[in-house]
Amino acid sequence: MFEYLLFLLILIPFLALSAWASARVNSAFAAYDRVPNASRMTGYDAAMRLLSRNGADDISVNRVAGRLTDHYHPAKKTVNLSASTYGSASVAAVAVAAHEVGHVMQKKTGYLPYKIRNVLVPVASIGSKFALPLILIGIVLDVFLYAMGSLAGQYIMYVGIALYGLSVLFMLVTLPVEYNASSRAKKMLVAEGILTESELPAAKKVLSAAALTYVASMLISLVYFLRYLVIVLAHSRRR
Repeated sequence: MFEYLLFLLILIPFLALSAWASARVNSAFAAYDRVPNASRMTGYDAAMRLLSRNGADDISVNRVAGRLTDHYHPAKKTVNLSASTYGSASVAAVAVAAHEVGHVMQKKTGYLPYKIRNVLVPVASIGSKFALPLILIGIVLDVFLYAMGSLAGQYIMYVGIALYGLSVLFMLVTLPVEYNASSRAKKMLVAEGILTESELPAAKKVLSAAALTYVASMLISLVYFLRYLVIVLAHSRRR
């Protein structure tokens, strides 16, 4: 019971950080989505110009439903802009659009953390879904198979913790990828005259707020990984 309470005491501040980061990115986008950019370019216009000027004419720009659901799909070669970004000529909209183009440039230039993250995507997806069930199944099997001298349950637990560890690694690698995409976005926006130097601080606030959500997610994943690791190690010691 004490260990679980300690886990909650550690987890709660990170959950609060995640909620605050989510609220901050929404409030920052809402605030600067009301500020028209000097070039009067929409998110779509900005993405198309940046792609063209950076030799990525094979990438199409699509509109997708939702708010702040923007993402780059490398396999389909599409930059997908949310309804809140696509047709808006605000400082916030072009900042978000440029961030997604930043991911395109990462792939084009062979940015190493981006390549590592792409390799980890399928494993991280499996890990986040099946790690905890595997750990629990392993513990149950270990209890039943203990009398038979079998280590099968323990091995299943180790597979579960390894999968979750890879998903945490994915979150860790995501941080430099996201910060680098934002850095590229800010440079491209000014270089192409989409934003002025005086508008750049507003774009930075939107992108920094978005990046903070990834930091919070990574910290929460790390806390859960350590929790699962402690459970597995404690069970192994008792065995």
